[in-house]
Amino acid sequence: MTNILTTLSVSHVAQAIIVGVVLAFLTAQVIMNAVVKAMTTTVNGWSTTVKAGQPGNGILLRAAFARTLPAVNVVQEAAYWTTTKDSAGQTLRGQHEYVLQFPAGQLPPNDAFWSLTMTDVVGYMVKNPIDRYSVGSRSGLAPNADGSIDIYIQRAAPAGHESNWLPAPAGNFKLMLRAYLPGAAILDGTYRVPPVKRVR
Repeated sequence: MTNILTTLSVSHVAQAIIVGVVLAFLTAQVIMNAVVKAMTTTVNGWSTTVKAGQPGNGILLRAAFARTLPAVNVVQEAAYWTTTKDSAGQTLRGQHEYVLQFPAGQLPPNDAFWSLTMTDVVGYMVKNPIDRYSVGSRSGLAPNADGSIDIYIQRAAPAGHESNWLPAPAGNFKLMLRAYLPGAAILDGTYRVPPVKRVR
């Protein structure tokens, strides 16, 4: 009888430990996600943080950042912005057409290069007819007459603007803008990425 009670007690203790570990993990996730949200700034639908790679960030905080960013590095190396919304706050969808316009002289300032990448909402690249998954400073984008640059984000090729086309998938998608060795306006927080505008 004593052995049976001991076995039952050990079993209950083991279950309680497992439940405790699971609850602690879930609680840590909720707390870290809240901390990441508090450290994130959203302007024109684009979310970014300059604190992801700061020295002293604990492993849980770094892990929480890693869930939303492709890398956890100091902002002096690379700055990241992500969006799943257009300028009206609506979800980006492949059945619509969008334009991201950088006014003249307002491309992401950097000392290396910048790029705009298209993925599904999870973060995976989606096959497209021209195998183009990003555009940027090395893509030969054609400027408008006033020096601004339009990036056409849609499923079908924009007639006459194919060089500035970033093919969209059929479903919902996410955009990620990156600037490597970002310039002073990014580092001091004064640079604003333009909103993604739905045109159709």
